Amino acid sequence: MIRVLVILPLAMFAGAALAQESRLDAIQKSGALRVCTPGDYKPFSLAKDATFEGLDVEIAQSMAKALGVEAKFVKTSWPKLMDDFIEKCDLAVGGISVTLDRQKRAFFSEPYMVNGKAPITRCENVGKFQTIADIDKPGVTVIENPGGSNEKFARANFKQAKIVIFDDNTKIFDEILNRRADVMISESVEAVVQQRIKPGLCAVNPTKPLQYGEMAYLLPRGDTVLKAWVDQWMHLAKANGEYDRIVEAWLK
Repeated sequence: MIRVLVILPLAMFAGAALAQESRLDAIQKSGALRVCTPGDYKPFSLAKDATFEGLDVEIAQSMAKALGVEAKFVKTSWPKLMDDFIEKCDLAVGGISVTLDRQKRAFFSEPYMVNGKAPITRCENVGKFQTIADIDKPGVTVIENPGGSNEKFARANFKQAKIVIFDDNTKIFDEILNRRADVMISESVEAVVQQRIKPGLCAVNPTKPLQYGEMAYLLPRGDTVLKAWVDQWMHLAKANGEYDRIVEAWLK
């Protein structure tokens, strides 16, 4: 009995110390939720002058409101995403795919969207690029943005096709329309959005992606308190319809 009485207070003290160390408390004290985002990935996050817009941007703003703080967005890039997040931010958003490499350096929230890699090409080429094998042929040019899961997927799967890295993710689809590239691999939801806003481009089998994928938000590694709060916020947002309202507004 004495041993139990000694252990329980120690456990309670450890739990209290963990809660005190959470970034959740620091965010509320500072009055700001610092959000890293590349801002080049419609419909998730797009930089416009000094502001950002997109479904992930609106979700981050809603989270900040629930915390009673202001969302402050920090522009980053896909190659620098992890370093900038760890050094400067409390949360990272913008169409971020869940990967084991990222998980080594950060926590992910519970996935908020199931997605997957799908090709997008000129509409006359949809029949030519149905599979990885169809794309991975000499004479085919695959174009990708640098530093993210799209480039990683391309380099892992295409050994014969030419891979071109294009820095501006907001203009990359014009390279396909202008016949300087044949196909891009991206998230299926982005492929669907781009085919809608850029006539002449078509997503290839977006409901049957080449690779299963999930999207989630980056959180500080080890901070279970902040992760629990974000996961609970998302659970309630999906239950009360706020999440669906935001997503439908950006995907319609």
